[in-house]
Amino acid sequence: MEKKNVSKRVTATILSMSLLTVMAGAAIAPALGIMKAHFSGANPLLVQLIVSMPALLIIVTNLFFLPVSRLLRTRAIATTGLLLYVLAGAGCFFVNDIYVLLVMRALLGISVGLIMPLSTGLLAYYFPPEEQARLMGLSAAMNQMGGVVATLLAGLLATIEWNYAFLVYLMGLIAVVMVWLWLPDEQLGSANKRGIPFQPRQLLKFHPSVVGMLLLMMIFFIFPTNFAIIARQQTTLSTEAVTMIMVGLDVVAFFVGMFFGTLMHAFRQPVKYFAPLFFLLGYAAYLAPSELSVANEQSSIAFIVLGSVFIGIANGVGVPYLNTIASIKGGKNSATTVMPLLSAALYLGQFLSPLIVMPLSRTLFGADLTAPYKVGILLCLVFLVQVWATRHFQSLPPKQK
Repeated sequence: MEKKNVSKRVTATILSMSLLTVMAGAAIAPALGIMKAHFSGANPLLVQLIVSMPALLIIVTNLFFLPVSRLLRTRAIATTGLLLYVLAGAGCFFVNDIYVLLVMRALLGISVGLIMPLSTGLLAYYFPPEEQARLMGLSAAMNQMGGVVATLLAGLLATIEWNYAFLVYLMGLIAVVMVWLWLPDEQLGSANKRGIPFQPRQLLKFHPSVVGMLLLMMIFFIFPTNFAIIARQQTTLSTEAVTMIMVGLDVVAFFVGMFFGTLMHAFRQPVKYFAPLFFLLGYAAYLAPSELSVANEQSSIAFIVLGSVFIGIANGVGVPYLNTIASIKGGKNSATTVMPLLSAALYLGQFLSPLIVMPLSRTLFGADLTAPYKVGILLCLVFLVQVWATRHFQSLPPKQK
């Protein structure tokens, strides 16, 4: 009985880290407009970097996670990452210089780069393959819930003053306490004694999941970077209504993640196609309002809501599926091999999405309002081909007895 209780505490501690990782950029997104006005004399690109700067440092830190894991044990890595997360995140509350703010955001990226491989890799380390689908689904669900809570809370705090939004990072203190109390102190890097910061053979071994995560994030981030602008032009939806639809997407992804273990075992073969197919259906639904007349406002809104539900399902299935397959292939060493690569691919996809999608939109579809969605559909087709080509013979976890 005692062993079961310890297992639940360890699981809760790991999941608490999953709750925090998505907040690196999402937490202060609601306050970005207010920050842009506050730093009106600064280059607009610097204001945008407030959101994207953590992603760059997360990628770099992930690629050096293996040597870090050889020097430090898991509790030291988690504690260092979480304390830096709180100090760099909430510390921005006291900053009024945009360059200092960007340095703090870079430190936040380093902290998430230390936390994120542990938030998924430790699930593979402590639990057998037959339990990993359920646990990766829970991890993804906590990630989505972190996004919902952070977005709503930061938006509320930003109404006081722009810098109050950064206080949301104080949530990391809860995870610090849980790590001190319950996280076992393991030496993850000891099994990879000859490891170097980045091994090309690891990328070759795990490329189906790594490339899949890159494509998935590039496709998904078409939604947050374009949805609010396009929806407001397609319909008469208010800013508050658009925000609720966006939050609703995260809620859908949360519930899909909660039940991912059941989905994985019920649809063992076709589940690998769910993410690209639901993304495709979602972006196709977003095209419908442009084809409808102004008189069909309710139908346009219905298609927009339906598309958001589809994209929420795609994101809710895609991330835990890729993590599950990769963790089974990586085994107990996943935290120091494949999970840092997946984390790097996830944030690289977020960073590259607007840089690739927007030029393609202008080149292929000109001034078409829904051009980003059409590029999203093309990327979905590429994703489908990648899934079929790389996972046709991919092994799946055994069914739970």
